Amino acid sequence: MTLKSDVSDLWERYQNGLSATETTADDEATLEAFLTALEAGEVRAAERTGSDVTSWETNEWVKRGILLNFGLRETKPREYGDVTYYDVLPLRETADLGERGTRNTPDGTAIRRGAHLGSDCIMMSPSFVNMGAYVGDGTLIDSCDTVGSCAQLGENVKLGANTLIGGVLEPVEDAPVIVEDDVSLGAGCRVTSGFRIGEGSIVGENTLLTPRIPVYDLVEEEVIYGHLPAERRAFTRMVESSVGDHDLFEGGAYKPAVVATHVEEETLEATKREDALRE
Repeated sequence: MTLKSDVSDLWERYQNGLSATETTADDEATLEAFLTALEAGEVRAAERTGSDVTSWETNEWVKRGILLNFGLRETKPREYGDVTYYDVLPLRETADLGERGTRNTPDGTAIRRGAHLGSDCIMMSPSFVNMGAYVGDGTLIDSCDTVGSCAQLGENVKLGANTLIGGVLEPVEDAPVIVEDDVSLGAGCRVTSGFRIGEGSIVGENTLLTPRIPVYDLVEEEVIYGHLPAERRAFTRMVESSVGDHDLFEGGAYKPAVVATHVEEETLEATKREDALRE
């Protein structure tokens, strides 16, 4: 039996009515083994299967395993510093982080069980990484950042302060948010609903990336939805809305869009200087 088959069997029993009070020692061992594998980065909610950012495949069984850890555990009081909180799981143990050069500053860095943090990462307080998220080596999670459930962050990603990486846990077949290697997000960015950012891209502050907002890619001269290609510099602009001629909108109405261009050399130099400051 493999972990995948164990989780799949447990999911079938859960769908047929298995409750948290009816689990066996073997069931609980499966749930624990699954969380350990997530934290080690051995299993992931999604994996890249092709040559570009559009070719990520969701591992539905992994998302089912996360749901099982919610559905087959009871809410209990738990301690976080001087605070008592209530959840089905404790926060993740962090003793392994220091061994791999990863730093999480005190007073407000929370990592939920089942989250993977790679080597040489930095988590500034306050920030939060949810269950099932994967954070690659060398990635910076700045103050007031949230990394949602199942989100996949590559290596050497930089999240500006107050950035939200949304979680996509259900439906299990839906892809989570993907941020590939060497991406830099400015302060206040929002990436939601399974949007995918290609490697090497740089996104300006306060940009909203979601499949419902068009990306005007000036490199390939096309309008795309749901992803930002690799090696782009992206920023928010307002474009004319279809309701612009309504009487209520004197002077026209506008809606947000994202404009994508080539990454400029001076922008790359700025990110290199930031890397030097971290070393």
